[in-house]
Amino acid sequence: MQWSQEEEETAKGKAAENSLIRVQPELQAKYEREASRYWNEFYKIHKNHFFKDRKWLFVEFPEIIPEGKSDRCRKAITENLRCTGLLEDNHLCEDNSAPKVSSVLSACYDNSAADEQIVKSTGKQFPGGDSSYRILEVGCGAGNSVFPILEVIRHHPGVFLYCCDFASEAVELIKSHPLIDSSRCFAFVHDVCDDASPYPFPDGSLDVILLIFVLSSVHPDRIQGVVNGLARLLKPGGMILFRDYGRYDASQLRFKKGRCLSENFYVRGDGTRAYFFTKDEIHSIFSSAGLTEVQNLLDRRLQVNRKKKVKIHRVWIQGKFQKQGELTQE
Repeated sequence: MQWSQEEEETAKGKAAENSLIRVQPELQAKYEREASRYWNEFYKIHKNHFFKDRKWLFVEFPEIIPEGKSDRCRKAITENLRCTGLLEDNHLCEDNSAPKVSSVLSACYDNSAADEQIVKSTGKQFPGGDSSYRILEVGCGAGNSVFPILEVIRHHPGVFLYCCDFASEAVELIKSHPLIDSSRCFAFVHDVCDDASPYPFPDGSLDVILLIFVLSSVHPDRIQGVVNGLARLLKPGGMILFRDYGRYDASQLRFKKGRCLSENFYVRGDGTRAYFFTKDEIHSIFSSAGLTEVQNLLDRRLQVNRKKKVKIHRVWIQGKFQKQGELTQE
C-alpha cells in the first residue's frame, strides 16, 4: 500500500518524538555486551509458544529451491499458498485448505542428479560436505524457517541446511525437535559479530544464506562487518535472501521515550534490540560487501484487527543479493 503524505509525516513525527531521550552509554554497553543473554532469556520464556511456520518463504524466496528444479514448483506454490496478510514477519493464509508446501513440491521433484548443483570438493571433512547444494539460515531462532525448509528439502537429495543462532537456548530448541535429521541439517551456536568464531564449513561453500529479521538485532556499527563476512561464505552465483524491519514500521513507532539507543535503533523491555532500515541503507550495505542487487523492495502493509477495530501500518524491507560469478559444473 502507499502512504499518504499525512501518514508519512505523522510517522516521522512519532519516530522523532520517541528518540528524543537516549539510553545512557553505560546501559548501551551492557545491552551490547550481554546481547546473547537477553536472547537466551527470550527463548526460555517463549519456547512453548513462539514457533510460527513461515510457509510464505517459498513464495517470497523461491531461490531457496535449487536451480533447475524450481520453475514449475514456484508456480504451484504461488497458486496453492494463497497468503493474503502478514503478522509481524509471518504471512497468514486465510484458506486453511491449501495443501502443505511439501505436498505441492513432492510432485515437482524428480530427484534427477542431472539437475543438482555440482560444486568442487574442498578436500575437507565438514557437516554437509558431500552435499551439492547448501543453505545457511543465520539467526534461526526457534526454527520458523528451518522446519518449513526441512519439510521441502527432504524431497530433494543433495541439499543440506545449516542453521545458527548466538542464543544457545534457540539452538537447543531446534536440536530437540523431532524433524531434525543430522544427515540433512546441522544446527550450531554462532555469533556473526565475532570474526574470530569459525563456521563449520569453508568460505565459498554456500548457495543460499537466509537473513530473516536478523540484521535488525545487530548494532548498526557492526552490520557492515557481518554482511562482509557472510558474503565470503557464498559460492560464485550464491545469494543472500534478506527480510527485516523497515523505517517507521508500527513496532518502531510504539517505542516509548527512553528506549532509543541511537538513531532508529531501540531496546525492548526484555533487553533485545531492533534497528529499522531504509532501502538505500540496505543497498549500500550489500553493495559494499561486493554483492549485486537482484531485489530491494519496500513492503508496506495495512493490518486490520477486526475484533479490536485497530489498523496497524507494517513496513518491511526485502532484498536478494548475489555474489558475482557463475557456478562451474563438472
